[in-house]
Parts: sequence; structure tokens; C-alpha cells
Amino acid sequence: MSEIRDNGNRVSEVPEGADPSLWNADLAPTDQSARNWDWRAIASLWVGMVVCIPTYMLASGLIAEGMSWWQAILTIFLGNLIVLLPMVLIGYAGAKHGVPFPVLLRSSFGTVGAKIPALARGLVACGWFGINTWVGGSAIYVIFNNLSGGAFMGDPLPFLGIDIWQVTAFMLFWAMHLWFIRNGTESIRWLETLAAPFLLFMGLALLGWAYGRAGGFGAMLSAPSQFIVGGAREGQFWMVFIPSLTAMVGFWATLALNIPDFTRFATSQRDQFIGQAIGLPLPMALFAFISVAVTSATVVIFGEAIWDPVELAGRMGGWVTIAALAGLVVATLTTNMAANVVAPAYGFSNLSPRRISFKMGGYITAGIGIAIFPWKLIESAGNYLFVWLVGYSALLGPIAGIMMVDYFIVRKTELKVDELYRHDGIYGGNNGWNRAGITALVLGILPNLPGFAHAAGFVDSVPAFFDSIYSYAWFVGLIIGGGSYLLLQRRQEQQNQQEERIA
Repeated sequence: MSEIRDNGNRVSEVPEGADPSLWNADLAPTDQSARNWDWRAIASLWVGMVVCIPTYMLASGLIAEGMSWWQAILTIFLGNLIVLLPMVLIGYAGAKHGVPFPVLLRSSFGTVGAKIPALARGLVACGWFGINTWVGGSAIYVIFNNLSGGAFMGDPLPFLGIDIWQVTAFMLFWAMHLWFIRNGTESIRWLETLAAPFLLFMGLALLGWAYGRAGGFGAMLSAPSQFIVGGAREGQFWMVFIPSLTAMVGFWATLALNIPDFTRFATSQRDQFIGQAIGLPLPMALFAFISVAVTSATVVIFGEAIWDPVELAGRMGGWVTIAALAGLVVATLTTNMAANVVAPAYGFSNLSPRRISFKMGGYITAGIGIAIFPWKLIESAGNYLFVWLVGYSALLGPIAGIMMVDYFIVRKTELKVDELYRHDGIYGGNNGWNRAGITALVLGILPNLPGFAHAAGFVDSVPAFFDSIYSYAWFVGLIIGGGSYLLLQRRQEQQNQQEERIA
């Protein structure tokens, strides 16, 4: 068996009896020598992902829906505390066995069936990749015009709806990602470790700037919620809080699935646990507070609330603008590479390992990120929270439930790693399909479809029952997907045992 390498790091030897259609260097188990991500590296990874413009704007969406600042921050914190649990549990499998997300899926979906949830996760990441690339490109666009006195502006182009210089800035930022895609996961670790303290400093510096210029944080922090908990409008609060909490869970429900892509490089289980516990819930709440506090200060400084950090940076004036926008570019780049390139790159590679490497998968992701016209995905706060975030959480929740039930209850944390790379192995299922996993995925998604269709405007109305279910989309999918998988898998195992006894 020959040694193979993943972007320069020794990963593993070729698994025993590996089928070429299920294996390449990027999908191979991580060798112990490549497991060099300690808790600091993993915490830095999360800080680098948390400090981004979509995170900054989460609180604004909640306040726009009627919450007070503290209700918005509490909702964000609780959502991230909830999603931390599947993060750590699914991450446990990556740290123990050293396999990436698409390979881990083969245990519950079959060697062929695993391509469906891997592709679903990858396509969601492509949407996020496009959104973040658009946001980073917008920061570069403002830098161009700040330095030139507004020379880089034009009329919107037909069909696209943006001007030629916005397209240029978008493509320039898009091209920056290609270097990191070409150099693989180790370059991402380096980027995150370097950027994390810088990004925290930039966030606190922005908070200090706003406090100093405004002489305090102004009226927004004292503004009451539109919903009085314990009063006549308490019911309305819960009608907003529940889907908002689901949206906050959905924000990182993507990484809750493919976290093994990173924890496979963890030094130990302790490092992956501590790194994630430190790096996710509190930094998210802190960054949300910075967002709310700085925006409240803009009411005093500029006479209006400015939620968009790109617009805010453009108004600061002088070299402060350039520094602030450069920080936004770095923040967006770190988030995009870790959160929205790694998962689809592995997912696309899993479709055809012999033809698609991690690098080629990353290039495919970048191409789709252009094609989706990301500036149209984030046109309103309501669509962003309740159609995009809650909608895809309905798809990803069942996958998380199935994976956790399979690994911790059915497999009892034990996997035969070599068998994950063989169609004729114990995870091959029925011609590569584990019918229990695929059926459970469908059952987990179905209850949320009517509510999603209503929220997205595909239908004018549905029974209120379906809207209520959709408010809990991720939780409903997690419970139904995981529960039905357990029942179906147990039944399938009993049938197999009966057939073996008869034979």
C-alpha cells in the first residue's frame, strides 16, 4: 500500500480493497501525522467564520421583525448553543476516524446513496459562497469609489441589475478564493489562525470608535421590544421567536453536518470539543452585540440606523474607511473559505473521486457561486431569515438526525473505516443504497414542504398547522429523520438476520 498526500499533508495509505469510484487522496482517512489542529486552531477557525457580514446582519433582521436588542442577542446565543451539540457529536466521528463528511455519510446512506445528502449540503454551501463573495466584492467596490471620488460607478447592466464596476469588484474578490482553493485545507488553517486575533481586534476597535463618536450607544439599546413577554402581545413574541430561533440554528446547520471535514485533523477529541465550545456560541453573541451597539451609535453619528457594515465603513471617511473595508474583506474571505468551500469541494469530489479532486470541487463551487446571482438572494430580511435560513434547515436537519442516530446508537461509535470505501462492504447496502437512510431523509423533509412553499410564495396559503411545523423546521426534520431511521434500520437488520438464518 502506497502513501498518499492531500494537498501536501500525509493523509493515509490506500484503504484495504478500496474501490476507485469511492476513493481518492482527498477523501482518504487522515493519518495521525496530519492531525495537527489543536483547540486553538479550531477556535480560531470558528472565530474566523463567525466574524463576517452575514453574522453582523443577523441581529438587524431580528430587530426588524420587532425584537429588542437583548432579545435578538439572546436568540442568537441560544440558537448557537443548540447547534453546538450536533457540531460536537458529529465532529466526534471525524476526530475518531479521520474521514470527511461525504465518506461518513456512507455508513447511514450507503456508498452510492451518500451522494444525495453530500450534494444537498454542497449546493447550500454554494449559495452561501455566492452571498459572501457578493458582500466581499461590495466592500472592494466601496474602496474603489472612496479612493477615486466615486469614479467607479455606472448604470445597471441589463439582466444583471448591477453596474460593470460592481461586477468587476465581485469577480476580483471571487478570484482571491482561487489561490486558497488551489493550496487546500492547510492554507485555510493558516488563514484562520492568522486572521482570528486581527478580526477580534477590528470588531472591538469598531465598537470603541462608535462609542467614542456617539458619546454612548444611543436610543436603540433602550428601545423596547414590540412584543411584551407576559403581556397581551406575548403570543406574537413567540410567533416570531420560534422561527427566528430555528433560523439561528439553521445559520450553522450547514457546518454541523460537515464539521468532520475539519475535526478529522484535530489532535484529540478534547481539542475538537474545547475549540468548538470556545469558538462558536460566545463569539456569535459578542459579534451580534457589536452589530447592535454600533448600529445604535450610527443613529447619533449619522442621523439614521446603518445596519450594512459596508455602507457604514464607506461613511467613516479617510483612511479609517480603507482599514475598515479591508477588515471586512479579510473577514468575509476567512468565512467563505472554511464554511462554504470545503464542504462542497469534498461533496463534488465524492460524486466522482477518479475525476474530481478537492481542488476541482472547489473550482466547481466557485463557478456555481457566480451563476446563482447572489445579490438577489438577500434582497429582504424576511426572505433571508425565514425562506433561506429556515428553508435549508428543513433539508439539513434530517441529515443531522440520521447521522447522529446511525453513529451513536446503531454503530455505537465504531466504524470499519476500510469498508466505507468498498461497494461490496458492510456499508454497501442494496447496490450502494441504504434504503433506511434514504427513506428517513424523505420522511424528515416532507412535513416542512407545505410551510416552505407558503413562506417562499409558491402557494398563497396552507393550513396553519403546516406553518407551525415549518417554524420548527430543523427540529422537526432532526427528530423525524433520526427517529424513522432508527426504526427502519432496526427492521432492516432484523430482516437481514432472518434471511441469513434461512440461508
